[in-house]
Amino acid sequence: MKPIILFTILLLTTTAWSQTENYKVYALRFASSGYPWTVNDWADKGPKTDSVHIDFMIWLIKGANGKNVLVDAGFLNDIKDAEEFKLSAYTRPDSTLQKLGLQASDITDIIISHPHWDHIDGVSLFPNAKIWMQQADYIYCTSLAWQKGGSPGGFNKRDMHQLMELNMSGRLVLVNGDNHEIIPGIKVFTGSKHTFESQYVLVNTGINRIVLASDNIWIYYNLDHLRPASTGGTFDTTAYVKSMIRMKTQASKLKYIIPGHDARIFTLFPRVAEGVVKIE
Repeated sequence: MKPIILFTILLLTTTAWSQTENYKVYALRFASSGYPWTVNDWADKGPKTDSVHIDFMIWLIKGANGKNVLVDAGFLNDIKDAEEFKLSAYTRPDSTLQKLGLQASDITDIIISHPHWDHIDGVSLFPNAKIWMQQADYIYCTSLAWQKGGSPGGFNKRDMHQLMELNMSGRLVLVNGDNHEIIPGIKVFTGSKHTFESQYVLVNTGINRIVLASDNIWIYYNLDHLRPASTGGTFDTTAYVKSMIRMKTQASKLKYIIPGHDARIFTLFPRVAEGVVKIE
C-alpha cells in the first residue's frame, strides 16, 4: 500500500504545482480612437460596412517572481502621428498602471513587439526597464528604412533616436530570431512581418498559454477569417496569415490570442478597473 500512497501524493503534488499561476496577464487601454473605422481599414478584403472600435493598449505580465513585464510602451500625447486617429480619450501609459497598484519604476522589462510610434514612443516613461527587441527590426528601423527604397512608414524619428540611445546605454537587448525564451515562461516568436521582423509574445502562466499578438494581428476579424492586415500592414501577407495559424497551435484556447487594437478585448475578459481586464 505504501508505494501506492506515495505515488498518489506525488501525483497530487505535481498536479497542484502545474496549476500554479506564475504570471497574471492584463490588457490596459490608454487611448481610444474616435475615427469611424471600418473592418476593411484593418483587414484585407474585410467588409466596408462593418465598423470596428479601435483602442490603443499595453499588456502587463505580472510575475510571482517579482517581474513586471510590459509588452509595448504606448505613446506620449504630443506625438503628431496620432492626429489621424482623432483620439477620443487618452491617459499616459504609465498612469494606467496605477489602476493595478504599480508605478512606472516598478516595470522591470519591456518587450517591444515592433517599433511603430504607437508601441514604442512611451518607452522613456519606464526608467528601470530592460528593453527587448528583435535585432533585425532594430537594424531596419534605425538605418535601412531611411535609405532609398526603404519603408519608414509608422516610424518616428524621435523614437529612433531614443532606441539608439537605449542601445548605447546598455538597456536594449537585441533578440536574434524566432522562438526564444527571454524570461522564464515568456517566449517571443517572429514570422508575421508586420514590420521587418516584428515579434509576438507567448506567456505560460502556469495555467494557460496566452499569445499577446500586438499588431501581428490588428483586430479579431483578421484572426477569425485569417485575413492579413490591410494595405501597408505587413511586408508579407502570406506570412501574416501563417503566423496567425501558428498562434492557434500555441495558445491554450482561441480566446487567449490577443490582437493589438480591437476594443472588443475589454468585453471578453473580467474587468479589473476602468480600461483594464485580466486575461484569464
